[in-house]
Amino acid sequence: MDLALVDFDHTVTTCDTYARFLRSLATPQQLTASKWSIGPWLAGYRLGVVSAAALRTRVTRVVFSGRDPQQVAEAGARYAAEQLPALLRPEMMQRLDWHRDRGDTVVLVSGSLDAYLQPWCDRHGLELVCNRLEAIDGRLTGRYLGGDRGGHKAADIRARYDVHAYARIHAYGDSREDQPMLALAHERWYRGRRVA
Repeated sequence: MDLALVDFDHTVTTCDTYARFLRSLATPQQLTASKWSIGPWLAGYRLGVVSAAALRTRVTRVVFSGRDPQQVAEAGARYAAEQLPALLRPEMMQRLDWHRDRGDTVVLVSGSLDAYLQPWCDRHGLELVCNRLEAIDGRLTGRYLGGDRGGHKAADIRARYDVHAYARIHAYGDSREDQPMLALAHERWYRGRRVA
């Protein structure tokens, strides 16, 4: 049995699903305010001076602070069922099927959110390592539980899986955040091409 480590956004999907999920949840007031509170951060990200983790953390705080966790979970389940199927790469879904048919342990490893990734993974028989939202006294704080995990993918994998117990490790990614995860693997795929 092998271990397959798979990034989600731009690897399994054709786009950034987290941004779409955030836009679907944001109130009209949040969308208006975000032009000033998030706009400069987004411009900095596009210019390469703001990291994906910094942008993700800021946007998450704006959209989720004070929200009801159950409502976000319900919205995530709807998003997973209704929106994600149209965003999937057929060739990656075939690759996931190939790993599952072989009996491999297949883990989705993402900087995106469990609210929609967990129901999607449950539907497809995948394990999940990702960001989770912190809740206190029945309300979301707008922070990630344990901090943003996007830059800690390899450490989180090592904490949950004995990587030495697998004959081979396969990894699929598309970004700088995925590089440490790819370094764990014998067989590495980057942006759809095998690189090792």
